Amino acid sequence: MSEHINNREYRQQILKDLITELHNGKSVDEVKEKFQELIKGVSASEISEMEQNLISEGMPIEEVQRLCDVHSAVFKGSIEEIHSATSLMNTPGHPLHTFKVENEAIEQLINDTVLKNIENIKEGASGKQEDLLLQDFNMLWDLDKHYKRKENLLFPYLEKYGITAPPKVMWGVDDSIRDGIKEVKKMIVDNTGSNREIVQKANKVIDKIKEMIFKEHNILFPMAVDTLTEDEWLAIEGESDELGYCLVGPQGKWKPLNENIQSKEENQNVQAYVKFETGSLSFKEISCIFNTLPIDITYIDKDDMVKYFTQGERVFTRTKAIIGRSVENCHPPTSVAVVTQMLEDFKSGEKENEDFWLRMGDLYIYIRYFAVRDENGKYLGTMEVTQNIQPLQEIQGEKRLLSDGNMNS
Repeated sequence: MSEHINNREYRQQILKDLITELHNGKSVDEVKEKFQELIKGVSASEISEMEQNLISEGMPIEEVQRLCDVHSAVFKGSIEEIHSATSLMNTPGHPLHTFKVENEAIEQLINDTVLKNIENIKEGASGKQEDLLLQDFNMLWDLDKHYKRKENLLFPYLEKYGITAPPKVMWGVDDSIRDGIKEVKKMIVDNTGSNREIVQKANKVIDKIKEMIFKEHNILFPMAVDTLTEDEWLAIEGESDELGYCLVGPQGKWKPLNENIQSKEENQNVQAYVKFETGSLSFKEISCIFNTLPIDITYIDKDDMVKYFTQGERVFTRTKAIIGRSVENCHPPTSVAVVTQMLEDFKSGEKENEDFWLRMGDLYIYIRYFAVRDENGKYLGTMEVTQNIQPLQEIQGEKRLLSDGNMNS
């Protein structure tokens, strides 16, 4: 049997079989026993390949996501190839080091504070103890920045190299963690859950956070080290400040080994003019006009690739890393079907536009999508226009005079 176990393809099939058995209802212990018997060592890249194959063969992303915590428990302790991730994760200022110290800060918060306050709630909560747990989960919400950098900076580069399944699965779990944190906070604030229900939900969220830390350190980060180049890491570092950091920030300034590498910026002739039917504008004027609009615009081409976005008044997070990224990979798995159907309707000519609106805290977000066509009606792409319309809904009466001072809104 040893010659089969050492055969990569055979081992890949065994991995897929194990996950399928879990999917079909076998217990973790049953699968784990078989795993230990047949598999001597599993690399992070093989886990990635397994998930990619499962999805490409028809298993829904949501199913792989549902199994994610289970197969993580099976694989834990069995991943022998950590590659060279350790060196970069220990280099202050490198994006991976920043991800690592953020995870360490989260683990410290959980171990030193959160678990103790959950135990206090379990033993019988007072209003003060509930307030302390609420503060804990307000701090845990800082993970949103960590996940946004991962989803909007790291994932796009992995996808450019054909690594799409792990990002999709992880993004779904990230959203599940976000939802769990918000639910615990709501249960405490609205007083809608019993002590037992709050403890159960809080522990479930904490377990998911810990599992995600394990998956990042032992699967995602080694995979990224094996894939990304120094200039890509430098681009990630350069855009990280805009999205923010979780509990702690970078512990230094990372310098690539190749000192000649610089952040990628497109060379544009700012003096060049573009002639339109109704006038002409310089490149600089066009850029400044778009970025001054009180809306944010994102444009994808006919092949569903993100081609452009404005940098002015943004509602949703965008980084330069998404340029050239499939729009499908820019959305969490739960909304991909809606986006796909809308684009099919635009391409077929069945629809010319689609509107959505939703509440986001104090914001009332109006999202409009338009099919972009040439003079002959040929589909060129789709434009997304997003705006916070809450200030517009609050307008009353009339305003006919200049405002005093400088108005920023």
